[in-house]
Amino acid sequence: QVQLVESGGGLVQAGGSLRLSCTASRSIFSATTIGWYRQAPGKQREVVANIVTSGITNYADSVKGRFTISRDNSKNTMYLQMNSLKHEDTGVYYCHLGLSSTIAGWIDYWGQGTQVTVSL
Repeated sequence: QVQLVESGGGLVQAGGSLRLSCTASRSIFSATTIGWYRQAPGKQREVVANIVTSGITNYADSVKGRFTISRDNSKNTMYLQMNSLKHEDTGVYYCHLGLSSTIAGWIDYWGQGTQVTVSL
């Protein structure tokens, strides 16, 4: 079992920056994928950015060039640096960790979510 605890959300003006953090209760080094998702009111949860086993990072087209995902394995923590924030970035942001094992198959772990509100 893995617990993910997020922090760093809040209210910011358009054009501002926020950094989200997500600390895991165990090592994230062996995770198959780690990443961030968001859910805006009335919309489905969507992937924002992730890092896969190979180290490749992926970003949603809407955040490319503005958001940066990173990890610090020594702290069991992943980050999402969000710059040039837009009103449409508003939503609840969730960190995610995916594990693939031969015994348990695929397991998803989610943080509790942190609200990001970008004012016009």
